[in-house]
Amino acid sequence: MPFALSAYCYSPLPDGFIRLLRVMPHRDEHAPIQCQLFEYPFLDSGEGPDLYDALSYVWGSRENPQHVFTDEGYLRVTNSLYAALLHLRDRSLGRIIWIDAICINQENKGEKGEQILRMAEIYSRASRVIVWLGEAKNNSDQALEDIRLAADADFPVNTLNKQAILTLLQRPWFERIWVLQEVAAARSILIKCGLTEIDGYAFCKGLNSGSLDLLGKATPDLRNLIHTITYLIERATFRRKKISRSSTTFSLHIRPLGELIDMYHTREATERHDKVFALLSMSSDDPTSAGIRPEYDLKWGKLMKRLVSFILRRSPSDRVSIDTWDERATAVIKSKGCVLGRVEVKDVNNESGGGQNIQATIRTSPGGRLSGSTPWRLHISAKSVQDGDLICLLQGALKPMIIRLQEDHFTIVLITAEPPKSVHIGNGDVEWTKFAQSASFIRDFMLVWDW
Repeated sequence: MPFALSAYCYSPLPDGFIRLLRVMPHRDEHAPIQCQLFEYPFLDSGEGPDLYDALSYVWGSRENPQHVFTDEGYLRVTNSLYAALLHLRDRSLGRIIWIDAICINQENKGEKGEQILRMAEIYSRASRVIVWLGEAKNNSDQALEDIRLAADADFPVNTLNKQAILTLLQRPWFERIWVLQEVAAARSILIKCGLTEIDGYAFCKGLNSGSLDLLGKATPDLRNLIHTITYLIERATFRRKKISRSSTTFSLHIRPLGELIDMYHTREATERHDKVFALLSMSSDDPTSAGIRPEYDLKWGKLMKRLVSFILRRSPSDRVSIDTWDERATAVIKSKGCVLGRVEVKDVNNESGGGQNIQATIRTSPGGRLSGSTPWRLHISAKSVQDGDLICLLQGALKPMIIRLQEDHFTIVLITAEPPKSVHIGNGDVEWTKFAQSASFIRDFMLVWDW
């Protein structure tokens, strides 16, 4: 294959197709990377995986890009991706991989939006998802090997380099929001750092090893990052891998979008829009019904308003005010509502995806007839629920939120919380729906949701 002197020019993708990259083999590990980019019909392929790998990685800086070559032109790639391709290239056989930076025309926003909506399905239908953590440094390749050894109950853990493992876990890949759906959708996962690789199951088992007690030495933020990744990897086997014939979109159905936003909005993303778009195919509800889909031309303020309206299940006729801005990730909500009660945090458990076990002293607003308390388990969120936080129900909302009193307003801690099935009142239990119906929406609220 001769080296092309001009840049690759993308052709429009036919409906129902994706692109795949074939990395050509070479015995010289330092030789320039030669590839073939081809279109692939992404229709119902029956049972079993499609015969390609999907890459999960961090793009890295776009400065001083490298080049990979096809017979139709060269493609610019980041140094991070180039290093991954060098390590993935085989000496004898071509390798077929789906890589977002190459297989999506990043300059075509329409195609980008459509393909992003397919990404969870692309990863779910891949034979394997390969996680590239980067080149080996600071004993990181040995750290990955030590995690594998820790998964073996018979291995003496006192010989492992725990500090090197903690350093490896602080790499940028663990902070990115896009990697969540990439590992959650995977049939099989291979994690690579330099020349060292480990199976995804062994990675989780090693990190969760009680004898290793590794994450007990990590900061709370790092523990939360890693527990989220291991939780999604461990449960990936049980999630759907094919789109149903009755459905037009693919979703992993993990949680409602509002809960996902609560949990993951502090994760890193190149574009602010991605903090929403990266979670759409993980949601168990249907955000596209509210016009929430990957549209990069949509102003941030408009996207934020659609998001809040969808989470609160508001229609234009509802008497609620939602103010948003293009330059900041903040929404100000004004609505009638009531305080149902106060929170007392019993304990926090973020193991295996985790949650917060809270005791909620719940009552109706002033003048209400019912009061009581109930244990309540909430999802772990970017903002932790604290003692004294308030349980608020806005007029017309289906689910309560957790808010915190400030000087002249309330801040939103959780914008949506799955309510308990019932509230213990007196000598019996009252179903949540009946309890909520007894509330009196007499208070005007100004709520600030700030990411």
